Amino acid sequence: VQLQASGGGLVQAGGSLRLSCAASGRTISRNSMAWFRQAPGEERGFVAAITWSGDNTYYADSTEGRFTITRDNGKNTVYLQMNSLKPEDTAVYYCAGCPYGSPCQRGSFVAFWGQGTQVTVSS
Repeated sequence: VQLQASGGGLVQAGGSLRLSCAASGRTISRNSMAWFRQAPGEERGFVAAITWSGDNTYYADSTEGRFTITRDNGKNTVYLQMNSLKPEDTAVYYCAGCPYGSPCQRGSFVAFWGQGTQVTVSS
């Protein structure tokens, strides 16, 4: 499976962006999916995750209440709506897929990664 992330860009603090992660090669409808991010000089960290059905979502403390992860299994795509963006949200954002039933909140759980998309938030 290949994951193609898009939607990154430059935005002012307080603004919004919507990231998309389109899968190809096979369906991801039975995978837990997640977004991670990596800022310069930092380790890649968890942002948000969603179960295969979309019934349950999980967020990092720093993104809870501002970010929303959703999925459309019919379109084989996962989304990350980011509101009230802060300069500290600046990072390369990666989408990731985990096995069915995995919480997908750690990099060690990830089965496949997409390429990153840059998000830059100016103050």
